Amino acid sequence: MSNILRKLSYGVYAVLAMDGERPTGCIVNTVFQISSQPALIAISMNKDNYTYEVLKNTGRFSVSILSEDTRREVITDLGFRSGRDTNKLTDVDYYMLDGLPVLREECSGVFTCDIRSMTDAGTHFVILAEVKESANGSEVAPMTYKYYHEVIKGGAPKNAPTYVPEEVVAAEERYVCDVCGYVYEGDVTKEPEDFRCPMCGVLKSYFKKK
Repeated sequence: MSNILRKLSYGVYAVLAMDGERPTGCIVNTVFQISSQPALIAISMNKDNYTYEVLKNTGRFSVSILSEDTRREVITDLGFRSGRDTNKLTDVDYYMLDGLPVLREECSGVFTCDIRSMTDAGTHFVILAEVKESANGSEVAPMTYKYYHEVIKGGAPKNAPTYVPEEVVAAEERYVCDVCGYVYEGDVTKEPEDFRCPMCGVLKSYFKKK
């Protein structure tokens, strides 16, 4: 079944909020429009994400639509680290819109939202929200989840609704980063000792053979 569900279409988005006076957020792949009058969208957020706790407490968030030109480091900083003990936006370019942080990082567009409702959906909550303010961004095509996996070679964190363990590919040696899911085609053990994952920056000792 997991192979069939992987064929569903997704994007790559940054959901940001204010944790008191500190901006925080995470990467999600599920944002879609529900209605036009009023403009309502829905997002999916893992219950274990710190960003979910912030959204539940504040009732507001922003969405930045990542484009194919968005730096992969943005996905690493926002998608594979916890906002509980990390300032995720230290090295990420953002500005404030309607009292909320939004990205400048070659995004296709940004908008802010007020939460209408939150529905328990097992490991995740489905959050229904009304769009309040918006701004256009880059003319570059929005990043799809397919592009993220096949071109950037990024993996899904374990909190993502689409996460499934990597399958072994016969007759092809490859190593997968245990932190971010980046796939190294070949034998990473032959790289220099100071080799680091191009996605999240950890040493090659974090790569596991698949």
